[in-house]
Amino acid sequence: MKKKIVTALSCMALIAATATLLSAAPQSDEVMTKENSMYVINTTTLGKNVTGYVSTTPLKIYVKKNKVVKIEALKNQETPKYFIKVKKGLLDKWNGLKVNDAQKLQVDGITGATFSSDAVKENVKLGLDYYKKHK
Repeated sequence: MKKKIVTALSCMALIAATATLLSAAPQSDEVMTKENSMYVINTTTLGKNVTGYVSTTPLKIYVKKNKVVKIEALKNQETPKYFIKVKKGLLDKWNGLKVNDAQKLQVDGITGATFSSDAVKENVKLGLDYYKKHK
């Protein structure tokens, strides 16, 4: 009987210790992750209210040593014919810039894809703001 009580108490102590460790562990961030020494900001949730012509235009923004490395468009419902123009003519405008400079950059939209361009620019702004606050 005494052995069962000791075993039960040991199990409860182990469960309590595990729960304490799990609650103290840092929570995963669905917006910003770290890959290959780069921060990757995913604007899917940040820009959930930012819409282009048809829908949201989520991006992945890659930052290394406080510089924008690249920006990738994620799956969206924008008209492919026009969004291809946005990807080709807009996404690389921030590449190589320090985050502070990238945030200040005034980029022209792509003719014929104004709504999509504006949504991409807003997502870049949201993503870089998030990076600065949470890096």
